[in-house]
Amino acid sequence: MESPETPKTSRGPKLRPEVEDMHGYSAPLEGRRKLLRLDFNENTIGPSPLVINALKNIRAEEISIYPEYNGLREAFIENLKTAKPPAIIQPTEIGLFNGVDAAIHAVFQAYGERGDYLLTTTPTFGYYTPCAHMQGMKIIAIPYQGKNFSFPIEQIEKTLLEKKPKLLLICNPNNPTGSRLEAHKILELSSNAPNTLVVVDELYEAFTGDSVLPTVDFSKTPNLLVLRSLSKTAGLAGLRMGFSIGNHNVIDKISRVTGPYDVNSLAVTAAFAALKDQAYIDNYVIEVSLARDWIKKQLVATEKKYHIDGGNYLLVWPTNEASKIEASLRASGILVRNMQNKPLIEGALRVSIGTIKQMQKFWEIYSKIDI
Repeated sequence: MESPETPKTSRGPKLRPEVEDMHGYSAPLEGRRKLLRLDFNENTIGPSPLVINALKNIRAEEISIYPEYNGLREAFIENLKTAKPPAIIQPTEIGLFNGVDAAIHAVFQAYGERGDYLLTTTPTFGYYTPCAHMQGMKIIAIPYQGKNFSFPIEQIEKTLLEKKPKLLLICNPNNPTGSRLEAHKILELSSNAPNTLVVVDELYEAFTGDSVLPTVDFSKTPNLLVLRSLSKTAGLAGLRMGFSIGNHNVIDKISRVTGPYDVNSLAVTAAFAALKDQAYIDNYVIEVSLARDWIKKQLVATEKKYHIDGGNYLLVWPTNEASKIEASLRASGILVRNMQNKPLIEGALRVSIGTIKQMQKFWEIYSKIDI
């Protein structure tokens, strides 16, 4: 009989070594309701009233049957046409996903193999790394440059030629540094590396107008894939609605590794409504822009160390220990994200930018804590 001191051996099927050795992406998602959420770059005021009404009026059969997606790609296309400048995309060039996270996962499942290279930047969105490890890929992460965290374009170009990576992932604007890369540079990278799938994560482009979509021709640049979401601007983070835009062959391949009904009916209903109310999204983006200017003035006036570039967030380096400031803010009802263990930005807090009123509330508390 086994004694109490004898360690138990693991039972069941053996796990793949890639999964055994990897660390999953995790984020502190619990206990955030009723607090001022400046930690995950979400829409801080909620979705359009059209979305709320559409969800309230959803029919029972839309819940009891499997979701249908007819017309959603076309609705997304019509929305892209309203952008300035507009983007002209075909329905076959759009994939639907259970949030952009699922699209990222699908890219790695479809293209990533053991020993292949993922080329990306650092620091950047943390979910790229576990997806690469899951496939047994090797990661080359090029640091952003200088005090302004400039995109390391020369190093990326050199590595593309030397290592010929299977994937290049660019978060543009980058989360968390806000670093930006011009659309023509992305097109050049794609053209010069035809055997690399260049994936551009554009979740924050609405706040600074960095999209490659108005200028790309996917028939001429078939190795470029763009990711979009309705989480950051339209306020649908809780429903998970993501889009991939690219050459129809790439869209077909990454769609093969997803389930047939991954996007649920509530997300579909909400997406249709959100895409019809672009004015709501535009007004929210304008409000964030005004709030961004306001908080920047406060940081400058008090000589705080900070960094603001693209996206709806900023970095601030507290005078006191970041973890203590983060805890004090939470105790006051405000959530921010600690950049602990992030290369180049250790000691910083990432603060999402909401409305002017919300940033005033943040500053009222922060300026009293970090003195």
